[in-house]
Amino acid sequence: MASHDTYQTPLPSRYASPEMSRLFSDRNRHSTWRKLWLRLAESQRELGIETITPEALEQMKSHLEVTDEDYEVARVEEKRRRHHVHAFGAVAPAAAGLMHYGATSCFVTDNTELILMRDALDLLTKKLAKVISNLSAFALKWKGEPTLGYTHLQEAQLVTVGKRAAHWAQDLMLDLHSIEQVRRDLRFRGAQGTTGTQASFLEIFQGDSAKCDKLNELLCAKFGFPACYDLSSQTYTRKVDVIVANAVTGIGTSAQKIAGDIRLLAGWKEIEEPFEASQIGSSAMAYKRNPASAPYSNPWLICAQAVDLTSKQATLATTHANQRFERTLDDSAVRRTNIPEMMLLADAICRGLDNVTSGLVVYPQLIAARVQSTLPFMIAESVLMKLCAKGVSRQEAHEQVRVLSHEAASVVKNEGKPNDLISRIKGSDFFQPIWDDLDGMLKAELYIGRSVELVDAYCGPGGPVEKALAPYMACIESSSTAELDV
Repeated sequence: MASHDTYQTPLPSRYASPEMSRLFSDRNRHSTWRKLWLRLAESQRELGIETITPEALEQMKSHLEVTDEDYEVARVEEKRRRHHVHAFGAVAPAAAGLMHYGATSCFVTDNTELILMRDALDLLTKKLAKVISNLSAFALKWKGEPTLGYTHLQEAQLVTVGKRAAHWAQDLMLDLHSIEQVRRDLRFRGAQGTTGTQASFLEIFQGDSAKCDKLNELLCAKFGFPACYDLSSQTYTRKVDVIVANAVTGIGTSAQKIAGDIRLLAGWKEIEEPFEASQIGSSAMAYKRNPASAPYSNPWLICAQAVDLTSKQATLATTHANQRFERTLDDSAVRRTNIPEMMLLADAICRGLDNVTSGLVVYPQLIAARVQSTLPFMIAESVLMKLCAKGVSRQEAHEQVRVLSHEAASVVKNEGKPNDLISRIKGSDFFQPIWDDLDGMLKAELYIGRSVELVDAYCGPGGPVEKALAPYMACIESSSTAELDV
């Protein structure tokens, strides 16, 4: 059936990058199967199985890339025999008799899954590094810009625009470290036989256990893995999928927090993602600037994709928990969809975050106006301290400040007028000892604490961000904002 007549997931067609989509394509997956069959045969010949001839190996090498014609052969063969190996044998007849020698289907499917996950993690670390670099640069640029801090979504002590962005970067830094660790720890399944005892390979090598171990050493070397897992059953333990999912889905929680913050800030008109001059924000409301710097890459879409991504962790954890003994087949269908979707969703989210964070627009005048509307309440403690320093009773001062603050708040809430607390303080003789100090106390930069210093220490030269991104600088410098399918 034509692609327009069947359901197609939007992940590869609209959201994920071409390289991640190609990685999990059928052609790449099946071509990887062929590479595994070839390297298995090569290794077996290196260990003395001379019935695998040079001609057989050469034929296999010549047909590693699955062609459209191969897929037609595979369709017929799989319908009859339910195994893709026969399609490979059709184009490499000299190898057909000993191809897949001693192996099970999991030799190709599980090892391929580990190869694809490893390569996907490599793609994700580079994309994460780019987003962290964007946020770090943004944080340094705006490290001294005071802005309202919020706890429980209520105004709290001031922070800076840059310090908030540094927090976003730190969450992604934790994700980067987790993925790097998982990537370093990832192992191969190798050639383990039907239930992980290597019985078939022990027979092939006439009881020589050392050759069984050497076979896996050769396979690991050929595919770039440091070693095999110490033990396997019919499959590598599905706990590995859970560990990978824990790291990858962490991107989703970080992204939802970052994009959610940006959505609120855009609603308050403090910070927006890029918006082109001719762009339409709403088809009905011409004045609107809905977040849509690219229709398939914006904060609200990132939040939606993050919800989907984080669900994969629970699915793969449940799949591992439900495996019985050496394997139950209910892992197959779940992993066939959830592992690729997990990686494509994470890729799409990184792509979206790159697009959004590379061009954030800040409105400092509006931010400052919102700070000044609330700052009089925030300096109340400083007012108390200064009065006490001049010999005024703290309890009496507290009551005076409390009464005037509530009056000012009532004017703001019930009459929609500006905050007039400072005017009320200046009009009360009780506060006369500090009248001359009041105007100087309304400088927002006095209340941002060590924000500038903290951002410099984290994002600046020699800081944790610079050290973490050092291995990725070449790809960061050569990359640009992802070009999306608009």
